[in-house]
Amino acid sequence: MSENAATNDWLCLSLIPGLGPAGAARLLDRFGSPAKVLGAGAKELAATDGIRSSQLTGFARLPELRELAARQIAGMQKLGGEIVSLVDPRYPDRLREIPDPPLVLYALGDVALMGSHCVAMVGSRSATTYGRRAAWLLAENLTTYGVTVVSGMALGIDSEAHYGALKSEGRTIAVLGSGLDVIYPSQNRTLYDQLRAKGLLLSEYPLGTKPDGFRFPARNRIIAGLSQGVVVVEAARKSGSLITAQMALDFGREIFAVPGQIDSLKSEGAHWLLREGAKLVASGSDIVEELQWGIAANGCSGQQPKGDPYSGLEPDGVALLEQLDAYPLSRDEVCERTGLTPARLSELLLFLELEGHIEMVAGDQVRRLA
Repeated sequence: MSENAATNDWLCLSLIPGLGPAGAARLLDRFGSPAKVLGAGAKELAATDGIRSSQLTGFARLPELRELAARQIAGMQKLGGEIVSLVDPRYPDRLREIPDPPLVLYALGDVALMGSHCVAMVGSRSATTYGRRAAWLLAENLTTYGVTVVSGMALGIDSEAHYGALKSEGRTIAVLGSGLDVIYPSQNRTLYDQLRAKGLLLSEYPLGTKPDGFRFPARNRIIAGLSQGVVVVEAARKSGSLITAQMALDFGREIFAVPGQIDSLKSEGAHWLLREGAKLVASGSDIVEELQWGIAANGCSGQQPKGDPYSGLEPDGVALLEQLDAYPLSRDEVCERTGLTPARLSELLLFLELEGHIEMVAGDQVRRLA
């Protein structure tokens, strides 16, 4: 059987309406291969334990599904991607072992990343400045250990995790809740292009599939299944991030959480996980040591020692920095603390921001960066 014919069989089985990965797994257990499943008679299929008659109606559309599968293969070739079936040697063992692994993965980018050390990073779409920066720094730090950061390309924590990993030419995987040719959210087109060129985009959904809300919980099981640990950076008490963490726990993965501000509703989920026994995370080394990977950082992290933090700064800049910390202050408060004129303060803030020492946040406030 040709490679395209075998891929067509796997795609057909995955495309049968109403069957789903669990139903397909039952049929594969009985018949042994997609080709034999697709060649079986209606009575044989109906005699399979755990299969409902409603799950088999889609088999009547087999010729149509064959054509759809062929179009998917051609579409992926045109896109420059690959289709990785459940029996492909590149299909990650970790994902294959979950209760309902995808029959096929549509992949665009470096497929080999699926077999690397992977840690998922999830959190709020409407993240705070603190949460976004924590995700960026932690992802950047993890990649210095050769760890691949896995997330979902959503706004907020997901995006910051991907960008943090990409910043130092690190490795990252985005699992989409749509077809690989559907960029969602649309604001992340630049991130999508970077992931395609330098990382890996994955989906279990055919090309053209829209990002309907019900697809994201299924997407999250892939994020959890690919990874050896899941880090919740910032999440409300009831959120999709905690559902992903629960999936990961069910799969036997390690759960980590980044502590947040005690008065922030967006950190309630992470704090609840910490009370329930999740491992507290402040750096990539916390994760690497807990997972006992025995790997060392390559020394490129932005969190590595930088020498004198005031090197090259004039006295007024040093005095200003010493009055700032991680929590934002208004411009008026900074003026009062430092005694600087508004004009001089604006000059110094611009310089310090360009040098990466501070960050201007909403409401004309300023905070010091680590």
